Amino acid sequence: MPDSSKDVSIPAALAPSTGIPTPGDRLAGLWYAHYPAVLAYARRRATEETAKEVASAAFTVLWRRIDQPLDDPLPWLLGVARRELANQRRGEARRRRLGIRARTPMPTEPDPADRTVDQAEARAALARLRDDDREVLMLVAWEGLDPARAATVLGITPAAFAVRLHRARRRLESHLTSPEESAR
Repeated sequence: MPDSSKDVSIPAALAPSTGIPTPGDRLAGLWYAHYPAVLAYARRRATEETAKEVASAAFTVLWRRIDQPLDDPLPWLLGVARRELANQRRGEARRRRLGIRARTPMPTEPDPADRTVDQAEARAALARLRDDDREVLMLVAWEGLDPARAATVLGITPAAFAVRLHRARRRLESHLTSPEESAR
């Protein structure tokens, strides 16, 4: 039986009458506690529609494994979302290779991060990084995860994550200090 001491509390209206949380109650509690963070993670990496699909998929996987205890569900959920985003990108690449066009146009909402020059320069430098460097930096800076939890998302040790983070920061600094040289 899973350790219920790590369960997230759920709204009183959803609390079971027996006092013993059911799997559905546990899922609801985890959803209320972590869905906003998982959705925000996906939104920063994909369109709104894709982000909602990715967040839903992460909780579908959680439901299938609801009886398996999780020490810290957020990094686990972000790892599932990360893999789902990769699946989405691979699927999109396959559709492009096959010549199939998406039926709905991409949203053209302006990005608030483009409002200032400093943010634009930072985003440009971030865009020039390799995908793995960008992901390491985003997990720490945008998702607010400490290195140990971010390492869980990537499925690596905290020590390996610390090395990747150090190198990614160094590369980002290089792009920020000499953007014309690092663009080559």
